[in-house]
Amino acid sequence: MKLSDLLDFNPRTPISKGTVAPFVDMASLPIGERYFPIPAKKEFKGSGSKFKDGDTLLARITPCLENGKGGFVKGLGEDVAAHGSTEFIVLRAKKPTDEHFVFYVSKHPDFRDYAIQQMSGTSGRQRVAWQSLADYEIHVLSEDEREEIGKTLSALDDKIALNRRMNETLEGLARALFKDWFVDFGPTRAKASGTKPYLPPEIWPLFPDRLDDKGMPDGWEEKPLDEIAEFLNGLALQKYPAGKDDDYLPVIKIAELRNGISAKTNRASRDVPEKYVVRDGDFIFSWSGSLLAKFWTGGEGALNQHLFKVTSKGYPAWFYSQWVLHHLVEFQGIAKAKATTMGHIQRGHLKAAKTICPPSDVLEVLGGMIEPLVTRAIKNELESRTLAQTRDLLLPKLMSGALRVGAAEKIVAGVL
Repeated sequence: MKLSDLLDFNPRTPISKGTVAPFVDMASLPIGERYFPIPAKKEFKGSGSKFKDGDTLLARITPCLENGKGGFVKGLGEDVAAHGSTEFIVLRAKKPTDEHFVFYVSKHPDFRDYAIQQMSGTSGRQRVAWQSLADYEIHVLSEDEREEIGKTLSALDDKIALNRRMNETLEGLARALFKDWFVDFGPTRAKASGTKPYLPPEIWPLFPDRLDDKGMPDGWEEKPLDEIAEFLNGLALQKYPAGKDDDYLPVIKIAELRNGISAKTNRASRDVPEKYVVRDGDFIFSWSGSLLAKFWTGGEGALNQHLFKVTSKGYPAWFYSQWVLHHLVEFQGIAKAKATTMGHIQRGHLKAAKTICPPSDVLEVLGGMIEPLVTRAIKNELESRTLAQTRDLLLPKLMSGALRVGAAEKIVAGVL
């Protein structure tokens, strides 16, 4: 069965020049995930891809095709058309029951390899034409089998998407509590003004009832960010090349921090000093390039230069991570302002960034409300990694017919 028997490439989609409609650029497409947020509207100027709910977007340009950029269009609404980059190929199933199956064909490793081999153009700007994909051969499966494969794999991606939404809520709650307590001093200001308690009775008495001469809760301390946490800079890991066996550590660079481990991730020897080994739950902060900070959930790896592993002997991870995130926008602004080839911050900026710290016994109790939110978000990310690994394991086996859908459904039920 040829791909062209299953779907249409860049099909006609009603959207007229000058229409203001949802627009999707290349940056919006995910790597390793199925769904992506539908962004703001933009005027359609007559060129670019056009698509609707149920379509699959496939990046056709280097390096996005190799990276696996692509997504399933959902959330536009019935009879709503969108437009996007000229570097997308739109895949539309000939039958609605094949919509999900088509998306997973686009994610099949063999299909990706085939598409990459069909690329042409100058180095660094190669593209694949949709015409060269039309003859790609798909294992013959019945319509019912294709539909069930799409549903089975979608169940995993739907749970990953649910975890993502849940984490947005958890992280938002944690940030809101942290800002109210440690930045805005909401409870202290409320107590000073005689406002009724708005926190649980075991929490409310922990906050002072006045601000000191520096405008901080009475009895709390101001400390530089680099005093409440240690910022370990990574290594130039080319000095620790991996051997020829499979016992190695993936190198965690800025790209991995953003998108996770991939086939293009470099490898390092396990001789890397222990303190530079990154494990699930470690808080990582990239201090150059596109600054970002997050709890790592991608498995064991080696810390590359331009990344900090943030730890502390005196403060819990939820506390120092929230302070890094609080200052992140400021740090990003510093890096952007001084960028020549790649902007960055210096250790002096960590010292200049201030934190407000309550007594340790108070901090421990306050952590009882924020720490579970952070911990649950990390667990959700780890669960999503397991779900994605299961999906990627099942996909080629189902597509080739080596695994029947019924057996796959039992495996999926075991991880959901």
